[in-house]
Amino acid sequence: MPLTPLDIHNKEFGKRLRGYDEDEVNEFLDQIIKDYELIIRENKELQNQLGAMQDKLGHFANIEETLSKTIIVAQEAADELKNNAKKEAQLIVKEAEKNADRIINDSLIKSRKIAMEAEELKKQAAIYRARFRALIESQMELLSQDGWEALESSDARMREIE
Repeated sequence: MPLTPLDIHNKEFGKRLRGYDEDEVNEFLDQIIKDYELIIRENKELQNQLGAMQDKLGHFANIEETLSKTIIVAQEAADELKNNAKKEAQLIVKEAEKNADRIINDSLIKSRKIAMEAEELKKQAAIYRARFRALIESQMELLSQDGWEALESSDARMREIE
């Protein structure tokens, strides 16, 4: 067990013939007591500071651990967000490709329908022209027949009578 300043103060030495000067010994012991008390106080103060520093170190270690965990969680969240964004982008691209294919197919169907309608209109126009040509030819044939001349002459006679 270490000595305390009180132990030093209460220490009594036996007296002998031709011993040490009692006043000198007492002065020296008083000086030792003061120095020893000072060292004990400094030691306690340093122990208190060490405890406070250890508490701060523990606190900062906790903060460091928390920050490290937070960074890991943030990185994981960023990675997950990035992966989700990639998946969503892929879905959007697939949907756009489907829509593009649908639009192209619809356009092909419409263009084929329009081409068929145009072909049908060409056929109808050809039929119409052939019928019109036949009508004109038959009318021309009627006009070139002899019966018209007779009608014209009778028509001229009718005018004369009037």
